[in-house]
Amino acid sequence: MIGASASHTLYPHTMHEAASPNAGNQLAHAASAYLRSARHQPVHWHAWGEAAFARAQAEGKPILLDIGAVWCHWCHVMDGESYEDPEIAALINQLFIAVKVDRDERPDVDARYQAAVSAISGQGGWPLTAFLTPDGRPYFGGTYIPRDDRYGRPGMGRVLMAMAQVWRERRDEALETASSVMAAIEHNESFSARSGLSLDLVEKIAGSIIGQFDARNGGFGSQPKFPHPAALDLLLQIAVSRNQAPAREAFVTTLEKMARGGVYDQLAGGFHRYSVDERWIVPHFEKMLYDNTELLRNYVHGYQSFVREDFLETAQEIVAWLDSTMTDRERGGFFASQDADVGLDDDGDYFTWTLEEARAVLDPAEVEFAAKYWDIGELGDMHHNPAKNVLHVDRSLAEMAKESGAPYASLLALLDSARAKLLAARALRPTPFIDRTLYTGWNAMAVTAYLETARVLRMDSAKEFALLTLDRLLKEAWDGEVSENGPGLAHVIAYADGPEQLTGGEKIPGTLDDYAFTIHACIDAWMASGDMSYHHAAVKLADAMIARFHDSAFGGFFDAAAPPENSLGALSARRKPLQDAPTPSGNPTAAGALLRLEALSGTKKYREIAEDTLACFAGIVDHFGLYAGSYGLAAERLLLDPVQVVIAGAGPEAARLEALAVARFAINKTVMRIDPARLVAGEVPEALAETLLQVPPPTEAEAWAMICRGRTCLPPITDGEALLNALEPDS
Repeated sequence: MIGASASHTLYPHTMHEAASPNAGNQLAHAASAYLRSARHQPVHWHAWGEAAFARAQAEGKPILLDIGAVWCHWCHVMDGESYEDPEIAALINQLFIAVKVDRDERPDVDARYQAAVSAISGQGGWPLTAFLTPDGRPYFGGTYIPRDDRYGRPGMGRVLMAMAQVWRERRDEALETASSVMAAIEHNESFSARSGLSLDLVEKIAGSIIGQFDARNGGFGSQPKFPHPAALDLLLQIAVSRNQAPAREAFVTTLEKMARGGVYDQLAGGFHRYSVDERWIVPHFEKMLYDNTELLRNYVHGYQSFVREDFLETAQEIVAWLDSTMTDRERGGFFASQDADVGLDDDGDYFTWTLEEARAVLDPAEVEFAAKYWDIGELGDMHHNPAKNVLHVDRSLAEMAKESGAPYASLLALLDSARAKLLAARALRPTPFIDRTLYTGWNAMAVTAYLETARVLRMDSAKEFALLTLDRLLKEAWDGEVSENGPGLAHVIAYADGPEQLTGGEKIPGTLDDYAFTIHACIDAWMASGDMSYHHAAVKLADAMIARFHDSAFGGFFDAAAPPENSLGALSARRKPLQDAPTPSGNPTAAGALLRLEALSGTKKYREIAEDTLACFAGIVDHFGLYAGSYGLAAERLLLDPVQVVIAGAGPEAARLEALAVARFAINKTVMRIDPARLVAGEVPEALAETLLQVPPPTEAEAWAMICRGRTCLPPITDGEALLNALEPDS
């Protein structure tokens, strides 16, 4: 599948930074960096919108739809081969109305046309190329189309002529195909198989995931290998709550192997998008915010549960990379992605090393160490340049010390010095482009990841930046509107160059994901700060999410608000997202957010809607296995009694009790630190105050813990060992 599994990236502004926009091209003032990178092309591109569809219908022309992303290598290959070619551009301009879409900016558009192209061709991914009727219904589509006939594929010119001929001479056939494809989107994307909920269903999902586990290399299946953070957290939940060894082995081995592989940036930290091989060595080098925030949570949860120093180091390195490269330190906010490449002939050259390049930077002792530790040799790993090595840990420091007899401390010193020198040398290379767009849902995911990291690793700087980011999100992307009409929560917090100059301030409406992830972030922010404004924001966002996306007739949530009668193209199709691909799916994420909020607010409808949402998919979800991790976690949260741990007090004793309380990951456990004065004053969520005020605080205690399971609270605990005993799963 060329589209999904062959996506590299490149710096989108190097080749044509000075080029002036084409007169017929409408992308010069687009907010998206991906769209603006095509502003010079001779194709008369339109952005997605009413103007393009109105023109197509007025002229009776079909639409050529191109969907890609700023980080997508093959999207830019297709740009360079076809869309910058005057002959191809002339054909497009003569025969079609051309529309270009950024899949990160418009996930609602992308999801529907991905489903359509998959129904037509059995393929999906980026670049996505679709041919639409003037009203936007697809009658043919695929992924990458070469300029000329090759790879066993017809060339772009031949495809354009054929699709125009179909529209001109076989229009009835095209319209019939378009109608059947739209019906397929509606059917395939609106899962409904209502059934009962039980922990057996969760066990079945986990068993399916374990059945795909690669015990030798970690991960699931063979190549290509993607990280599956939600599935990993589900395995950890099963391992800890049920003491299940196979789940623990799959979780631990996968985290070990990924962190030692080339899919992990051994110099700066952070994960690339996926590996083309089963051993995690050769990645596609783009780095996505959402991969790194969710994998950060995996490593934090692993350290939380097993106190593994290697998991701790990986988590700290991910944070360091995000802090240094992917964040607006002054105003708050996490950037969307970093490219792999700086040109079409490049393939991760920024991240890879020849042995000669390493020798030019390191002294002989460091070279000898680095060659063994990171497996740097004369023959490397990259097809385009066999001398290029992807740094990966061939053997650990402990293994090297045992083999060589060298002191561990001396090897650690060599590691630190070699890494610092290679990183400094790498910084002098042309740096892959960073998309500084701030997407709401991805930023909310990052806020949650940073707040969990801050709590477990005692990292105050992560907490401060997470709250700064969430404050910016709520100020710039959320208007406080609860009704199903009006702007509500926007999909984009801010563009790199500012939306006012580029789009007149027009905001793209938020999706279900944006709302659900932001609710989670607000709940986490309240727990981290005690500031009730975050709790109130979570409640308003939940009510708005229900108003905009909930299907009150049949249950579950749609991914986008109800479209108007004159909605553009495939946006008329309703979707209820269920599978993680790759971010956690909207329906279980929304259900999990409502369950967390019900435990704090006592609003029964939140739990009722969450339970009904999960029941909607219970009869089909076990078929999704590896892609149902977030569903399994939400079901665990629903079916297990919530465990609320409140640490009251201040000073070192309260910090010690909090550290003990967060030990071991559990999806149904919430740990909160509350100033006793807030509790007395009622400055806590309603349901929490109701349960906690049942328990009189101990006298003359600097700090104490209160544990509530469901609606039953234990007497206050002041002893650390007693706290750990009370938190045992079977206690």
